[in-house]
Amino acid sequence: MKSRLNLKPGQKGTKALVERYGESLLYVRYRYDEARGIRLKTVEIIVEEKPWHPGTRLRDDDLVPVLINYNEKVLRDKVKAAGGTWNPEEKLWYVAYDAIRGTELEERMRADAFKGKK
Repeated sequence: MKSRLNLKPGQKGTKALVERYGESLLYVRYRYDEARGIRLKTVEIIVEEKPWHPGTRLRDDDLVPVLINYNEKVLRDKVKAAGGTWNPEEKLWYVAYDAIRGTELEERMRADAFKGKK
């Protein structure tokens, strides 16, 4: 089935659908089914709207900040073993994301301090 015409609300041919669906209408599409010899008019509408906050997509070699308290020697040793380096000014460890993905250290990443460092 091929789509040959994609219309946005307000374009010619969408008036009745705009009246029916209002602000929820995103697109009107005309699709053609060559096998059955028919044209279909479809609509794309918004059925739900919720708050969403996109996360930061991290690459394996991105350096990410990890917060480890001074008295957490076991965690400090783990981040050192993963190749982490200490930044005394920020009081954070920086380590490659792939070295901590899926570990308890990933839960300690500081999203508010993330700078996408490499």
